[in-house]
Amino acid sequence: MSSSTSSIDTIAYRLSAILRRLNAGETLVIKRLADEFGVTERTIRRDLNERFSFLNLEKKSNRYSLPPYKLGTYSQRDVQRIASLAGLQGMSPALSGEFLGDLLDDSLRGSLLVHGTKAEDIRDKEPDIAKLRAAIQDRLVVEFEYSKPDDTRKILKVNPYKLVLNEGVWYLQATDQGKVKSYAVSRIDRLLVSMDAFTPDTEVVDYLQKEDTVWLNQEKTEVVLKVLPPAASYFQRRQLIGSQKIEMTFKDGEILVSGLIAHQNQILPIVRYWIPYVRVVRPDGLQAELDAQLKTYVGLSD
Repeated sequence: MSSSTSSIDTIAYRLSAILRRLNAGETLVIKRLADEFGVTERTIRRDLNERFSFLNLEKKSNRYSLPPYKLGTYSQRDVQRIASLAGLQGMSPALSGEFLGDLLDDSLRGSLLVHGTKAEDIRDKEPDIAKLRAAIQDRLVVEFEYSKPDDTRKILKVNPYKLVLNEGVWYLQATDQGKVKSYAVSRIDRLLVSMDAFTPDTEVVDYLQKEDTVWLNQEKTEVVLKVLPPAASYFQRRQLIGSQKIEMTFKDGEILVSGLIAHQNQILPIVRYWIPYVRVVRPDGLQAELDAQLKTYVGLSD
């Protein structure tokens, strides 16, 4: 794990812990928090005064608490979202306290999904994100020019449903002619919010509430992995694939793991990370495709 990733994880843990205690009605003291988390009092002041500025904390001397009307109002999922959003401040100069407050307000209504506490530089795209956020809330159709990875460009007209911040990259989740898709905001240009309203499809809304990924496809593919020790214990402790199941356990510690994916990019990074302890059994051809990619990479690296 890189030092920057470790730092981000540490901030996320600290902010989540602080917010859980505020939500439970505790009054927090700066010096005690600094001692507990092994950071300076200046860092804790920044957490409370800057990163949590949009929570309107009540302050008496060096003691902080949530306003009474907010106590106990945040679920565990809300806490994680708020901590993730708060962690973005200072990581990206484009994310002001006011902008984060607006994003938080939307996230609690389900229009924003956040993974990770880092963010790409969106100084040029912040106005577009604001427009998309408003269009999602108002259920208005949007039009834009989209630059695809192969450098071709296309004019699209879509129904926007959700903004997603996934591992530092912003995405728009929308339907194009009834199909649910994700669009990288950095590839969106000439954005226009039309006056045409749309009625959200309840099936799409339910689908997006259940999906915790930017890879969208309502028709899932089953994947089966052969996992050797020491990776096996990791798969047994954590759900790394949607609908993950341990299908079989062998005496030598090897396991067969199944799951459902919407796109092969949901599984290939996991397999690459655990090489040589994980191989794809199904779908047919996916392991061969991965092997070919690795051979090409090794050839380019020589």
